[in-house]
Amino acid sequence: MVAAKSEAGKAAPSYFRTARAWPALLTVLGLGCFTWVVFWPQSIPYQSLGPLGPFTQYLVDHHHTLLYNGYWIAWLIHVGESLYAMVLCKSKGITNGRAQLLWFLQTFLFGIASLSILIAYRPKRQKQT
Repeated sequence: MVAAKSEAGKAAPSYFRTARAWPALLTVLGLGCFTWVVFWPQSIPYQSLGPLGPFTQYLVDHHHTLLYNGYWIAWLIHVGESLYAMVLCKSKGITNGRAQLLWFLQTFLFGIASLSILIAYRPKRQKQT
């Protein structure tokens, strides 16, 4: 976890936390497998994938266009999540350019595993005097 200012104090203009390992790993592995299935289906050892093998081979053989389109839609969703992360940064008072860039990149790569942390972040508001 990286936070430039204390979460207990003022709203941190450079607040950033790294995504949790397991959700981030699942996202990377899922998109990696999706990439493999869409672009190099001939190199997949379907027989070694257990019950997932025949299902994956069926999708490749009969619904490759759907897989291809779904792949690009998944990346478009990640772009949308990243743009939403920028909106959230501004609304939560995260004004540091480096922190915003880190949120954008992390959310682009890990999706909801990153975005959920930013959504849950509740900056402390300064008391009005």
